[in-house]
Amino acid sequence: MGILEKISEIEKEIAQTQKNKATEYHLGLLKAKLAKYRPQLLEPSKSAPSKGEGFDVMKSGNACVALIGYPSVGKSTFLSLMTPTASDAASYEFTALTCIPGLTEYKGANIQLLDRPRIIEGAAQGKGRGRQVIAVACTGEVQRSLLEKELESMDIRLDKHKPNIYFRPKKGGGISFNSTVTLTQCSEKLVQLILHEYKIFSAEVLFREDCSPDEFINVIVGNWVYVPCLYVYNKIDQISMEEVDCLARKPNSVVISCGMKLNLEMLWEYLALTCIYTKKRGQRLDFTETIILRKGASVEHVCHRIHWSLTSQFKYALVWGSSTKYSLQQVGLTHTTEREDVIQMVKK
Repeated sequence: MGILEKISEIEKEIAQTQKNKATEYHLGLLKAKLAKYRPQLLEPSKSAPSKGEGFDVMKSGNACVALIGYPSVGKSTFLSLMTPTASDAASYEFTALTCIPGLTEYKGANIQLLDRPRIIEGAAQGKGRGRQVIAVACTGEVQRSLLEKELESMDIRLDKHKPNIYFRPKKGGGISFNSTVTLTQCSEKLVQLILHEYKIFSAEVLFREDCSPDEFINVIVGNWVYVPCLYVYNKIDQISMEEVDCLARKPNSVVISCGMKLNLEMLWEYLALTCIYTKKRGQRLDFTETIILRKGASVEHVCHRIHWSLTSQFKYALVWGSSTKYSLQQVGLTHTTEREDVIQMVKK
């Protein structure tokens, strides 16, 4: 029996098993087995390498954005509009079959866009080269839920945080289990059964939040990827204003029109990038050289970007800008910077 057949059988058994106290341990073990099989979908075939172009692309720029979507939603058109890169765009489906990178500049930041081949339902099981597409992705109401389902089946979690669970395998001494909160989804017995499924018989486990069996399995395996996501609704020129308003009010969502070039710049605001200028003592400020950081970065982050050894030599920094109460304010490593601040480092 192949991997896909094993996964299909386990998923069918999970769907047919009634969820209650009597079956929670059985369901936990099934989910643990499922988590072991799914990563094997992404493993390269041991047979002769197949012909064709790959999906891996070297990252560049200050931020990397993967465009994930169903056929004919305008991803290739968007890439062609925002970058000098020409990505095939047509009114029929699957015009892009490989990963196409492009680079755009916005307020001093270089942003890399990756146009992925379209995802279709069943992509996580390999349909339409979907396994490769999802493997390199960081990504209407029906399409949104289907995309989330496909990505979650390949261990990609959108706009979620890593479970707050402490886990450390040991060489002996059995399993030590504790929790700082009331657990409603996991129990000590279920945790032990899941660990035994992974041949782990000695470990320290501490739950700091009420997590599910799936989240605990991820802590053991460590294969889930947590990425921020922005849902982009294209072709708003083809629907009513009431529908546009409804979509725009959804969380982590923005409405655009590639055809009419509407609202395209709004996308970059969600990247939360900020630029910082550095000044050397006794020299004029050069506004052509900027450091791009995430919003809320500290002076310590700026030091790391300049040189890895600067933190150990740091004495204080002089800052001009909106993050200070007055110009030339002397600050330490923990000071939070704001956009277009000017910083002069002073060493010991």
